[in-house]
Amino acid sequence: MRPDYLIRASLLSFLALLCPGLLAAPDAGDCAALVDQHLTADQIGLPTSGALIRSARTKTDEAGSAYCELTGAIFPLRYTAPEIRFQLNLPDNWNTKTLHFGGGGFNGTVVTGTGHYTKQPESELTPLQRGYMTYGSDSGHQSAERFDGRFLLEPEALANFGHQQLKKVHDVAMWSVKTYYGRASTHNYFIGGSQGGHEAFDVVQRYADDYDGVVAAYPAHNLLLLHLSALRYARALMSDAGAGWLDPASAKGFVSHVYARCDPLDGLSDGIISNPDACYRSTSDLRRIDAANPLLCNEALNAAKPCLTGRQLQTLLTMNAEYRLPFALYVDDDHQAVFPRWTPFEGSTFFDGGFPNLGGEGPDQALQAMPAEATPRYAIAGDLAMDIFSEFDPLNYAARIRELAPMYTANSVDIDRFINAGGKLLFYHGAVDDFIPVHSSIDYFLRLRTRYGASRLDDSVRFYVIPGMGHVSGPFNARIPMLDTLEAWVERGVTPADLVAIEHNDVGADRTRPVCRYPAWPRYSGSGDPDTASSFICTIEKSGSE
Repeated sequence: MRPDYLIRASLLSFLALLCPGLLAAPDAGDCAALVDQHLTADQIGLPTSGALIRSARTKTDEAGSAYCELTGAIFPLRYTAPEIRFQLNLPDNWNTKTLHFGGGGFNGTVVTGTGHYTKQPESELTPLQRGYMTYGSDSGHQSAERFDGRFLLEPEALANFGHQQLKKVHDVAMWSVKTYYGRASTHNYFIGGSQGGHEAFDVVQRYADDYDGVVAAYPAHNLLLLHLSALRYARALMSDAGAGWLDPASAKGFVSHVYARCDPLDGLSDGIISNPDACYRSTSDLRRIDAANPLLCNEALNAAKPCLTGRQLQTLLTMNAEYRLPFALYVDDDHQAVFPRWTPFEGSTFFDGGFPNLGGEGPDQALQAMPAEATPRYAIAGDLAMDIFSEFDPLNYAARIRELAPMYTANSVDIDRFINAGGKLLFYHGAVDDFIPVHSSIDYFLRLRTRYGASRLDDSVRFYVIPGMGHVSGPFNARIPMLDTLEAWVERGVTPADLVAIEHNDVGADRTRPVCRYPAWPRYSGSGDPDTASSFICTIEKSGSE
């Protein structure tokens, strides 16, 4: 039997076709009248069974400004699929612009759009307080756990999570704007980080006509290969009955050695590795498993200070190697099936977010073990009984992986439609991100530059690597006013150059650093306040051991 909401949606769609005036929209500006408003399937750009506004309430934000909060659902085609739940916020002080908020992890809870955007300075007003119509969704399934992948067994839910929910929710949001304000918006923006950064790449690559400007923070855009690389990463930690695991003490000892060696390479010892390329060159001896490695355990070293076993070093080398599928993927313009290295030898802290990312009490608790298990089990193999960490082999699922990649990945560098329409993309990544390695974004940017050339690309895309910034925290927990930068570029033609980030932490320190356009990095000038961005110079010079 079809659920009640699908019966209702079908009936209302029929009535709208039969008697167009029967379901007329309410008067502009009437929030309460929007409750129970129904959108028919033809009002949404991808196939659905329509949508419904379930609640409409006038609320007040922290600044005392009123807005109309709408919540509702977009109904699936398949009765076995979950609905897409959303929230739309329409402020009385509307600035004629909209901002679509991205999600995180595997989503599963509604992004309200009422708070700060990704990495926004806490001292700034939220976009809603500034007059933006804001919105977000749960991406088409409901789950309280970050990497609960069970929804991936349902094809429509998987397609919605992959990217289709973005278009569907956008179209409902645009309907609400026209209905409530009586006019269309002047500019539409998108901001998201992590999975939300993946979604930002999706709207650039797939739904270019819907957005004027996009900010993608530390994007999980190459999601399929990211999770397969994470599986290899987790297996290395679990190898030899856990002998490959770096316990918290071992991880901290290794990180301390890397920082002692690499921190000064930018001209200042401040706990931030600002020149990761030089750091990588300077740690070449740490990538050896022989007596030339000063961290390899031996009888004298083991007694004197923390050291790593050969098996632990092999785990770090596994993280440091690119992951390559033994067959091509056709989702990418160059058919690439390669995911770049992680960053253990150039500044990873392994405590990004304040907890031991490699596992506090064992490798099965490692952060990467969660997505590494979920995607192969639910999205690829569809096998609830398989021991993914010992039994899964991607070679056995080559056809499924090729089928899945276009739904699950936003890794194409064909952004012609976005560029030709005048769209602007800002994206950035922390150099010590332990959740998604920075080289994933660097690789994508270099491929973009190869396709378009530096000059043409500069007109539409700017990319930044931020030293010390992790996924959640990091030695430099950056906050950046990216919406201001995007607005100025899109609306006033102010082309962004190097930016400035402020540090966010619990004690309220206001240390600032330059955010340099890649491949430049911030070098201390040798004088001036080391906590002030003006004391640094963005440079592309090399330093460190070759």
